[in-house]
Amino acid sequence: MKRTPRLALHAAAVLLTVTSASEAAADDGAGPLGVTAVAAATSQNARVGALFAGKKHFCTASVVRSPHRDLLVTAAHCLDDGDDGLVFVPGYRDGTAPYGKWKVRKRYMPEGWSKGQQDEDSDVAFATVEGDIQDVVGGNRFVTGAATGATAVTVTGYPSSRDLPISCTNKPTAHSRTQQRIDCPAFTGGTSGSPWVNGNGQVVGILGGHEQGGSTPDVSYSVVLGAEAAALYRDVIR
Repeated sequence: MKRTPRLALHAAAVLLTVTSASEAAADDGAGPLGVTAVAAATSQNARVGALFAGKKHFCTASVVRSPHRDLLVTAAHCLDDGDDGLVFVPGYRDGTAPYGKWKVRKRYMPEGWSKGQQDEDSDVAFATVEGDIQDVVGGNRFVTGAATGATAVTVTGYPSSRDLPISCTNKPTAHSRTQQRIDCPAFTGGTSGSPWVNGNGQVVGILGGHEQGGSTPDVSYSVVLGAEAAALYRDVIR
């Protein structure tokens, strides 16, 4: 479970500054795969932020494009506690909020999760914030139906034990028909909800799903984004 650090599972990984070469691997360019590093402060990474409840961040979310310009995507298990005081801080770094703090206004869950089932195949959700956050940091495209492993993806998230985002690029593989996995070290509690972004700036996965994202820091999961996720997105942006 990668929502909180309660499992206290930490990988012995060296966190280096992400280079442009490693980011290029997201579209199968040159660069190391399966290496976790401190994410650079870039315009792309500004779309990813930490979700706060009170003074502590516990999950990750990211901005995706929508007509109302106020939409986040994350894991459903990050939003199911009913806390009305959630705040999203894009580009959070060393205790600072370079792009402001955005209050979460409304949450949207798929039926497979919201009707008490908490189906791991439905562990993706959206939330709106108060204000046009997309005008400030931009947004990635939310894409369903992408073939697992067609290209490498970059996963960026916020471990609860750190005040810096980490990032890793690798090729996902199929875990099952409805779940995909990626081998990236050091993705501990707090990284649930991290977007899996391909080289075209498309979100094709969300860290969550099986074992609520994974029971070890070195292997993470995502729902295969299919018809249910597509229907939820359509409903949200109406």
